[in-house]
Amino acid sequence: MLNKDKQVDEGGEESASSVLLPEWSYDIYDDIIKQHSEAEASESEKNPLIGDKEPLSVLEAEYQSSCPVWVKKIKFLKQKFAAIRRARGDGNCFYRCFMFSYLEHILETRDKPEVDRIKANVEESRRTLMGLGYADFTFEDIFELFLEQLECVLQGTDSISHEELVRKCRCPSHSNSVVMFLRFVTAGEMRKRSEFFEPFVMGLASSNVEQFCRSSVLPMAEESDHVHIIALSSALGVPIRVVYLDRSTSDNDGATVNHHDFVPSSGDSSASSSSSSSEVTEPFMVLLYRPGHYDILYPK
Repeated sequence: MLNKDKQVDEGGEESASSVLLPEWSYDIYDDIIKQHSEAEASESEKNPLIGDKEPLSVLEAEYQSSCPVWVKKIKFLKQKFAAIRRARGDGNCFYRCFMFSYLEHILETRDKPEVDRIKANVEESRRTLMGLGYADFTFEDIFELFLEQLECVLQGTDSISHEELVRKCRCPSHSNSVVMFLRFVTAGEMRKRSEFFEPFVMGLASSNVEQFCRSSVLPMAEESDHVHIIALSSALGVPIRVVYLDRSTSDNDGATVNHHDFVPSSGDSSASSSSSSSEVTEPFMVLLYRPGHYDILYPK
């Protein structure tokens, strides 16, 4: 994983790169979905794309004999969190967790001002992609699908049920389309603010932000890291708390669990990562990170 503590100065005006290689101008969406289908087929019979809500005691039992440090940390988590909802470990777990957690929040709160706010951010992301040279037909359908899904969970008495939301998010064609929407939004934000994101990708296989997006953001099944979370949180203006379940120990006999909050700064689209200190308003979206994987956590 990229260094979570890496800090980058955002000073200066952000400029958007406008060069897009030709291969990304034709049927990118269809090609990526096709590339992902075989891996998905082999995994589909094992785990759903989005699982049922489970008590944390189930996760605790899984590590009872293999990882005492994690068992202690899960016991600590149980003091603050009631349940976990798993996502399939197919490289898209961060985006699937973001998708379900956000839509579930809107379904439960009927927060129309929040929906209006994120719609404006989605439109801004659309303009960003077009300004970067992406043809609108490569992303228009998946953007519209996400907006339609927002309306479905917002409609009050006419909104879909929680069970229907789970069913939709388990449907490969629907879920993969929303994942692609989120990947496009992430890539657009990174390329628009390439000077800010460049230090995060220096030294990796990709030599610049554009190449990183092409190899590590847009393709399905590419795992997400610190930089992806910052970009998506910034673009859509959604704070995200990530709780880290790792093997690190502390003076408290290994029972402390660290978290970082990715919070878009007011007045612009930059996101920052905060330490475990409490925020005035805690993010409603809480994800549990285990090495290489994300799931959804539910506070008590």
